[in-house]
Amino acid sequence: MKFRTDLALERREILDTQLDGVTVTEKYNNECKITEIKINTESAARKLGKGIGKYITIEMNSFSDEAAVSEGRLNALVEGIKALLPPKEGTVLVAGVGNSEMTSDALGPFTASKVFATRHISDELCKCAGINASLRPVVSLSTGVMGQTGIESGEFIKSICDTVKPCCVITIDALAAGSIARLGRTVQMSDTGISPGSGVGNSRKRIDEEYLGVPVIAIGVPTVVDSLSLACEICDVSEEQLNRGNVTQADGLVVAPKDVDLLVKNAAYILALSINCALQPQLTTKELYAFM
Repeated sequence: MKFRTDLALERREILDTQLDGVTVTEKYNNECKITEIKINTESAARKLGKGIGKYITIEMNSFSDEAAVSEGRLNALVEGIKALLPPKEGTVLVAGVGNSEMTSDALGPFTASKVFATRHISDELCKCAGINASLRPVVSLSTGVMGQTGIESGEFIKSICDTVKPCCVITIDALAAGSIARLGRTVQMSDTGISPGSGVGNSRKRIDEEYLGVPVIAIGVPTVVDSLSLACEICDVSEEQLNRGNVTQADGLVVAPKDVDLLVKNAAYILALSINCALQPQLTTKELYAFM
Protein backbone atom coordinates (compact mmCIF):
# COMPACT_ATOMS: atom_id res chain seq x y z
CA MET A 1 0.00 0.00 0.00
CA LYS A 2 1.22 3.49 -0.74
CA PHE A 3 0.49 6.24 1.75
CA ARG A 4 -0.62 9.49 0.20
CA THR A 5 0.80 12.93 0.75
CA ASP A 6 0.92 15.96 -1.52
CA LEU A 7 3.70 17.58 0.51
CA ALA A 8 7.23 17.46 -0.92
CA LEU A 9 8.53 17.99 2.62
CA GLU A 10 6.85 14.79 3.84
CA ARG A 11 8.02 12.78 0.86
CA ARG A 12 11.57 13.81 1.64
CA GLU A 13 11.09 12.86 5.31
CA ILE A 14 9.76 9.41 4.34
CA LEU A 15 12.97 8.68 2.43
CA ASP A 16 14.96 9.88 5.47
CA THR A 17 18.17 10.27 3.49
CA GLN A 18 20.18 12.89 1.64
CA LEU A 19 19.39 12.87 -2.06
CA ASP A 20 21.68 14.02 -4.82
CA GLY A 21 19.91 16.62 -6.89
CA VAL A 22 17.91 18.02 -3.97
CA THR A 23 18.79 21.16 -2.02
CA VAL A 24 17.02 22.16 1.18
CA THR A 25 17.13 25.49 3.01
CA GLU A 26 15.29 26.46 6.18
CA LYS A 27 14.56 29.79 7.78
CA TYR A 28 12.29 31.12 10.49
CA ASN A 29 10.39 34.22 11.43
CA ASN A 30 8.67 34.80 14.74
CA GLU A 31 5.61 32.77 13.66
CA CYS A 32 6.60 30.42 10.85
CA LYS A 33 9.13 27.85 9.71
CA ILE A 34 9.85 28.15 5.98
CA THR A 35 11.46 25.22 4.16
CA GLU A 36 12.49 25.52 0.52
CA ILE A 37 13.14 22.29 -1.38
CA LYS A 38 14.61 22.44 -4.88
CA ILE A 39 14.47 19.27 -6.97
CA ASN A 40 17.06 19.67 -9.68
CA THR A 41 17.33 16.28 -11.42
CA GLU A 42 15.01 13.69 -12.95
CA SER A 43 16.50 11.00 -10.72
CA ALA A 44 15.66 12.92 -7.55
CA ALA A 45 12.20 13.75 -8.91
CA ARG A 46 11.43 10.06 -9.47
CA LYS A 47 12.58 9.08 -5.99
CA LEU A 48 10.49 11.80 -4.35
CA GLY A 49 7.52 11.37 -6.66
CA LYS A 50 7.44 15.12 -7.32
CA GLY A 51 8.31 17.18 -10.39
CA ILE A 52 11.51 19.14 -10.92
CA GLY A 53 11.12 22.60 -9.43
CA LYS A 54 10.86 24.63 -6.26
CA TYR A 55 8.64 23.77 -3.27
CA ILE A 56 8.16 26.27 -0.44
CA THR A 57 6.54 24.86 2.70
CA ILE A 58 5.40 27.26 5.43
CA GLU A 59 4.52 25.72 8.81
CA MET A 60 2.57 27.73 11.38
CA ASN A 61 -0.15 27.48 14.03
CA SER A 62 -3.40 25.89 12.90
CA PHE A 63 -5.68 28.08 10.82
CA SER A 64 -8.61 26.95 12.97
CA ASP A 65 -6.92 28.31 16.11
CA GLU A 66 -6.31 31.84 14.90
CA ALA A 67 -8.83 33.81 12.87
CA ALA A 68 -6.82 37.04 12.89
CA VAL A 69 -4.36 37.65 10.07
CA SER A 70 -1.00 38.05 11.80
CA GLU A 71 1.90 39.95 10.30
CA GLY A 72 4.39 37.08 10.52
CA ARG A 73 2.17 34.61 8.67
CA LEU A 74 1.09 37.14 6.07
CA ASN A 75 4.66 38.23 5.34
CA ALA A 76 5.86 34.63 4.95
CA LEU A 77 3.06 33.84 2.51
CA VAL A 78 3.50 37.02 0.46
CA GLU A 79 7.26 36.50 0.20
CA GLY A 80 6.72 32.90 -0.91
CA ILE A 81 4.32 33.92 -3.68
CA LYS A 82 6.61 36.72 -4.87
CA ALA A 83 9.55 34.30 -4.99
CA LEU A 84 7.63 32.08 -7.43
CA LEU A 85 6.10 34.79 -9.63
CA PRO A 86 7.82 35.12 -13.03
CA PRO A 87 9.63 38.44 -13.59
CA LYS A 88 7.45 39.20 -16.61
CA GLU A 89 4.66 41.67 -15.87
CA GLY A 90 1.18 40.96 -17.16
CA THR A 91 -2.20 39.51 -16.36
CA VAL A 92 -2.37 36.82 -13.67
CA LEU A 93 -5.09 34.16 -13.72
CA VAL A 94 -6.04 32.87 -10.25
CA ALA A 95 -7.96 29.59 -10.33
CA GLY A 96 -9.64 27.98 -7.35
CA VAL A 97 -9.74 24.22 -7.91
CA GLY A 98 -12.13 21.99 -5.98
CA ASN A 99 -15.72 21.41 -4.92
CA SER A 100 -17.33 24.29 -3.03
CA GLU A 101 -20.08 21.93 -1.78
CA MET A 102 -17.59 19.63 -0.01
CA THR A 103 -16.02 21.51 2.91
CA SER A 104 -12.67 19.72 2.93
CA ASP A 105 -12.31 20.41 -0.82
CA ALA A 106 -13.61 24.00 -0.82
CA LEU A 107 -10.33 25.83 -0.17
CA GLY A 108 -9.79 26.73 -3.84
CA PRO A 109 -13.26 28.15 -4.57
CA PHE A 110 -13.40 30.02 -1.24
CA THR A 111 -9.98 31.59 -1.85
CA ALA A 112 -10.76 32.58 -5.44
CA SER A 113 -13.94 34.32 -4.30
CA LYS A 114 -11.84 36.68 -2.12
CA VAL A 115 -9.15 37.47 -4.71
CA PHE A 116 -9.27 41.06 -5.99
CA ALA A 117 -10.13 40.75 -9.72
CA THR A 118 -8.90 43.85 -11.55
CA ARG A 119 -8.66 43.11 -15.29
CA HIS A 120 -11.84 45.09 -15.94
CA ILE A 121 -10.76 48.15 -13.90
CA SER A 122 -9.27 50.96 -15.99
CA ASP A 123 -6.80 53.57 -14.74
CA GLU A 124 -9.57 56.17 -15.02
CA LEU A 125 -11.86 54.08 -12.84
CA CYS A 126 -9.02 53.68 -10.32
CA LYS A 127 -8.72 57.45 -10.03
CA CYS A 128 -12.46 57.79 -9.53
CA ALA A 129 -12.24 55.21 -6.74
CA GLY A 130 -9.37 57.09 -5.08
CA ILE A 131 -6.70 54.58 -6.09
CA ASN A 132 -3.66 56.55 -7.20
CA ALA A 133 -1.87 53.66 -8.86
CA SER A 134 -2.27 51.31 -11.80
CA LEU A 135 -3.54 47.86 -10.84
CA ARG A 136 -2.02 44.69 -12.16
CA PRO A 137 -4.66 42.86 -14.25
CA VAL A 138 -5.98 39.86 -12.32
CA VAL A 139 -8.63 37.34 -13.35
CA SER A 140 -10.18 35.11 -10.67
CA LEU A 141 -12.36 32.04 -11.19
CA SER A 142 -13.44 28.73 -9.68
CA THR A 143 -13.30 25.69 -11.92
CA GLY A 144 -15.75 23.44 -10.11
CA VAL A 145 -15.16 19.70 -10.44
CA MET A 146 -15.82 17.34 -13.32
CA GLY A 147 -18.76 15.74 -11.53
CA GLN A 148 -20.49 19.13 -11.49
CA THR A 149 -19.46 20.58 -14.84
CA GLY A 150 -18.42 17.68 -17.07
CA ILE A 151 -15.21 19.61 -17.76
CA GLU A 152 -11.73 18.83 -16.43
CA SER A 153 -10.32 21.65 -14.29
CA GLY A 154 -7.29 21.76 -16.58
CA GLU A 155 -9.47 22.08 -19.68
CA PHE A 156 -11.44 24.89 -18.04
CA ILE A 157 -8.29 26.83 -17.13
CA LYS A 158 -6.67 26.26 -20.53
CA SER A 159 -9.69 27.64 -22.35
CA ILE A 160 -9.55 30.81 -20.23
CA CYS A 161 -5.78 31.08 -20.78
CA ASP A 162 -6.29 30.93 -24.54
CA THR A 163 -8.58 33.97 -24.27
CA VAL A 164 -6.98 36.02 -21.46
CA LYS A 165 -3.35 35.10 -22.29
CA PRO A 166 -1.98 35.55 -18.74
CA CYS A 167 1.72 35.71 -17.94
CA CYS A 168 1.16 33.06 -15.26
CA VAL A 169 -1.52 31.04 -13.48
CA ILE A 170 -1.93 30.65 -9.71
CA THR A 171 -3.95 27.61 -8.65
CA ILE A 172 -5.31 27.01 -5.16
CA ASP A 173 -6.38 23.53 -4.07
CA ALA A 174 -6.87 21.49 -0.91
CA LEU A 175 -4.11 18.95 -0.26
CA ALA A 176 -3.71 15.65 1.57
CA ALA A 177 -1.09 15.32 4.31
CA GLY A 178 0.65 12.22 5.57
CA SER A 179 0.88 13.48 9.16
CA ILE A 180 -1.76 14.92 11.45
CA ALA A 181 0.88 17.41 12.65
CA ARG A 182 0.67 19.26 9.32
CA LEU A 183 -3.09 19.13 8.92
CA GLY A 184 -4.47 22.65 8.61
CA ARG A 185 -1.22 24.29 9.66
CA THR A 186 0.92 24.01 6.53
CA VAL A 187 0.96 25.87 3.23
CA GLN A 188 2.82 24.43 0.24
CA MET A 189 3.68 26.56 -2.77
CA SER A 190 5.43 25.30 -5.88
CA ASP A 191 6.21 26.24 -9.47
CA THR A 192 5.48 22.73 -10.79
CA GLY A 193 1.70 22.79 -11.18
CA ILE A 194 -0.81 20.33 -9.73
CA SER A 195 -2.74 17.13 -10.43
CA PRO A 196 -6.22 17.81 -8.99
CA GLY A 197 -7.48 14.95 -6.82
CA SER A 198 -4.11 13.17 -6.60
CA GLY A 199 -4.04 13.35 -2.81
CA VAL A 200 -7.22 11.28 -2.51
CA GLY A 201 -6.50 8.82 -5.32
CA ASN A 202 -8.58 10.55 -8.00
CA SER A 203 -5.89 12.20 -10.08
CA ARG A 204 -7.02 14.30 -13.05
CA LYS A 205 -5.21 15.99 -15.94
CA ARG A 206 -2.12 17.89 -14.75
CA ILE A 207 -2.30 21.66 -14.69
CA ASP A 208 1.25 22.81 -15.40
CA GLU A 209 3.36 24.93 -17.72
CA GLU A 210 3.68 22.17 -20.29
CA TYR A 211 -0.11 21.95 -20.64
CA LEU A 212 -1.08 25.63 -20.28
CA GLY A 213 1.94 27.21 -21.96
CA VAL A 214 2.56 29.63 -19.07
CA PRO A 215 4.19 29.23 -15.63
CA VAL A 216 1.90 27.72 -12.99
CA ILE A 217 2.17 28.45 -9.26
CA ALA A 218 0.35 25.93 -7.09
CA ILE A 219 -0.74 26.85 -3.56
CA GLY A 220 -2.40 24.42 -1.16
CA VAL A 221 -3.22 23.61 2.44
CA PRO A 222 -3.69 20.02 3.73
CA THR A 223 -7.30 19.59 4.86
CA VAL A 224 -7.37 15.78 5.01
CA VAL A 225 -4.97 13.07 6.12
CA ASP A 226 -4.68 9.54 4.74
CA SER A 227 -6.19 7.09 7.26
CA LEU A 228 -3.38 4.54 6.93
CA SER A 229 -0.74 7.18 7.55
CA LEU A 230 -2.77 8.32 10.53
CA ALA A 231 -2.94 4.74 11.89
CA CYS A 232 0.84 4.41 11.64
CA GLU A 233 1.34 7.71 13.44
CA ILE A 234 -1.13 7.01 16.25
CA CYS A 235 -0.01 3.41 16.81
CA ASP A 236 3.68 4.27 16.33
CA VAL A 237 4.24 1.46 13.83
CA SER A 238 5.88 1.30 10.42
CA GLU A 239 4.11 0.77 7.12
CA GLU A 240 5.50 -2.78 7.01
CA GLN A 241 4.09 -3.57 10.47
CA LEU A 242 0.72 -2.15 9.49
CA ASN A 243 0.73 -4.27 6.33
CA ARG A 244 0.83 -7.41 8.49
CA GLY A 245 -2.57 -6.52 9.93
CA ASN A 246 -5.91 -6.57 8.18
CA VAL A 247 -6.08 -2.89 7.27
CA THR A 248 -6.54 -3.02 3.51
CA GLN A 249 -10.20 -2.10 3.86
CA ALA A 250 -9.07 1.34 5.06
CA ASP A 251 -7.14 2.00 1.85
CA GLY A 252 -8.62 5.04 0.13
CA LEU A 253 -10.15 6.45 3.31
CA VAL A 254 -9.17 9.99 4.27
CA VAL A 255 -9.97 11.85 7.48
CA ALA A 256 -10.77 15.53 8.02
CA PRO A 257 -10.69 17.39 11.36
CA LYS A 258 -14.01 18.19 13.04
CA ASP A 259 -13.41 21.94 12.64
CA VAL A 260 -12.54 21.69 8.94
CA ASP A 261 -15.15 24.34 8.09
CA LEU A 262 -13.41 26.94 10.28
CA LEU A 263 -9.99 25.81 9.07
CA VAL A 264 -10.92 26.23 5.39
CA LYS A 265 -12.63 29.58 5.98
CA ASN A 266 -9.64 31.09 7.79
CA ALA A 267 -7.07 29.57 5.43
CA ALA A 268 -8.95 30.83 2.36
CA TYR A 269 -9.07 34.35 3.74
CA ILE A 270 -5.36 34.65 4.51
CA LEU A 271 -4.36 32.98 1.23
CA ALA A 272 -6.53 35.41 -0.74
CA LEU A 273 -5.09 38.36 1.15
CA SER A 274 -1.56 37.07 0.52
CA ILE A 275 -2.23 36.73 -3.21
CA ASN A 276 -3.74 40.22 -3.30
CA CYS A 277 -0.73 41.70 -1.48
CA ALA A 278 1.74 39.90 -3.76
CA LEU A 279 -0.01 40.98 -6.97
CA GLN A 280 -0.86 44.56 -5.93
CA PRO A 281 2.20 45.71 -3.90
CA GLN A 282 1.36 49.37 -4.56
CA LEU A 283 -1.72 49.04 -2.32
CA THR A 284 -1.58 48.76 1.47
CA THR A 285 -2.93 45.75 3.35
CA LYS A 286 -5.67 47.97 4.77
CA GLU A 287 -6.72 49.04 1.27
CA LEU A 288 -6.79 45.44 0.07
CA TYR A 289 -8.94 44.43 3.06
CA ALA A 290 -11.58 46.83 1.73
CA PHE A 291 -11.78 44.95 -1.59
CA MET A 292 -12.33 41.56 0.07
